[in-house]
Amino acid sequence: MTIGSALAIAASLGVAVSAGAQPSHASGSFTKRLIGAAVAQTTSRVTYDGSYRRIGYPGGDVPAHIGVCTDLIVRAYRAVGVDLQVRVHEDMSAAFAAYPRAWGLARPDSNIDHRRVPNLQTYFRRRGAARPISTDASDYAAGDLVTWMLPGNVPHIGLVTDQRSADGQRPMMAHNIGRGPEIEDMLFAFPVTGHYRYGGE
Repeated sequence: MTIGSALAIAASLGVAVSAGAQPSHASGSFTKRLIGAAVAQTTSRVTYDGSYRRIGYPGGDVPAHIGVCTDLIVRAYRAVGVDLQVRVHEDMSAAFAAYPRAWGLARPDSNIDHRRVPNLQTYFRRRGAARPISTDASDYAAGDLVTWMLPGNVPHIGLVTDQRSADGQRPMMAHNIGRGPEIEDMLFAFPVTGHYRYGGE
């Protein structure tokens, strides 16, 4: 199933955009800055494009007008001084066998590894950042990361913000599912496959 199909399913589930969302309070300067960096991306037009591109290292990025869900996360962390491109690459170089082999690579590739959700999940687990997966929205703190499996076995990642859903029951998520960066009430719209709290060590 394509991302477009996933979007249609999301719409059928009543996934709501952030209009009318009510802000709450994130604790800690790092968390506030991280959320602010993610939310700021929602004001830019970004075309969903996960194609392979050669980029610089360290600090490499695809052009600002393109990106996928992982790019939103990488850009948010980089804005607060944490370069996930470097951290994932260094960890994969040290422990390549610990990472998924789904792409047939024989060695780490700093152009793309940090842009793949399963690699980010592995990195966060290896850093001790994994938290229990829960169906209780109160277990997800502002600044946490959540991964999902979309229809068609498409992995996805987003950041818990300090905004609340219109009914106040759930935190809103900053993510890019195909329409560009946005804030939505979609924490439980798809099966949750991971929950992480990573402060950059």
